[in-house]
Amino acid sequence: MNGQMNRRLIFLIPAGVALLAGLDAGLLLLGIPAPVTTERLPDAHGMVMVLGFVGTVIALERAVALRRRAGYAAPALLGVGGLLLTSAAPLALGQIALAAGAAALIGVYIPLWRRQRDHSVLVQAFGAVLATGGALLWLGGIPIARLLPWLTCFIVLTIAGERLELARVTLLTYATVAQLLALAAMITLGTVLTLLWPAFGYPVLGLSLLALVWWLVVHDVARRTIRARGLPRFMAGCLLAGYVWLAVTGGIWVLAGAVTEGPAYDAVIHAVFIGFTMSMIMAHAPVILPAVLHCRLPYHPVMIAPPVLLHVSLLLRLAVGDAGSLDLARQIGGALNVVALLGFAAITAGAAIRAGRLHRLATAATAATAATAATDAVDAASAASAASAPPTTLAAP
Repeated sequence: MNGQMNRRLIFLIPAGVALLAGLDAGLLLLGIPAPVTTERLPDAHGMVMVLGFVGTVIALERAVALRRRAGYAAPALLGVGGLLLTSAAPLALGQIALAAGAAALIGVYIPLWRRQRDHSVLVQAFGAVLATGGALLWLGGIPIARLLPWLTCFIVLTIAGERLELARVTLLTYATVAQLLALAAMITLGTVLTLLWPAFGYPVLGLSLLALVWWLVVHDVARRTIRARGLPRFMAGCLLAGYVWLAVTGGIWVLAGAVTEGPAYDAVIHAVFIGFTMSMIMAHAPVILPAVLHCRLPYHPVMIAPPVLLHVSLLLRLAVGDAGSLDLARQIGGALNVVALLGFAAITAGAAIRAGRLHRLATAATAATAATAATDAVDAASAASAASAPPTTLAAP
């Protein structure tokens, strides 16, 4: 099991590098000193974070679910693509690797669909198609700012599909599931329209996202588990907060239309990729990481601190920094976003390492107790055998 965990961990290393590179680029874009300074990194910031980091994590989870070696091509290619973008290699190499990795992710969903015929897989496959389209368009020279809807809806549809899968415990009707499929189709169509007919496409996409938020809030189990305690409440809080930020993204696109620069553009990017995406990752980490890496990750109340800091600092960044045109608030909020994400990564890693150490100690103690018990049993059996043996008589001389 440890060997399997180590093999899967290899795929997460490029994702971790992409996350650190993306956070570094975020600081540079804020005008804050960062550990690494390169000319390319700020320009490729979005693709590094979305496909290099989040895409690799999603692809690895899906490859584990598929249980076929060929499925690991998707996280491998996306991870390599993220690494190439952060290096001095030609930009086209990273672009090609990301496009190939996204296409391989579509290839993962095909056998998953054949195996399950589950509508949740179909919704996630829509997202993979948009990821592939976005990567190919970027390779073809379309600026990342115009591809923001493609990257956004890749993550949104992936999360929506996963939540549909979990929402089945509430016994959803066929009509309810059909509503989500229709919304996924509208989101995909709206994404394409943002490129072909921006004045119409962005409002359509924004309304579709708002409708999706409504569907999630109404049918997601988080609405019930928020009243629980411990891990269920932690997950529910992260999920519901993330839905709020997704609604902010949809609202901006409805009201402002096509925004490719300025405060509104900054608000859209960070509402969806920090507020929504990272909140979803925090919510699912205690469940997904143990399943993928075969490690223990017990919930601890301290885990709530990074999400709280993330949402408070994001509110400062968007409501005061972007809306109020105050660069200092935007910088402070952005820096605290980075602190929150690194803090969650550190807490999660620490909890997993501590749980693994305790498990090994408990296993060793159990083995030692079993060995002692076995030895005592042998000694007791020997003593009983000796006690029941007839006495030895010595012949008289």
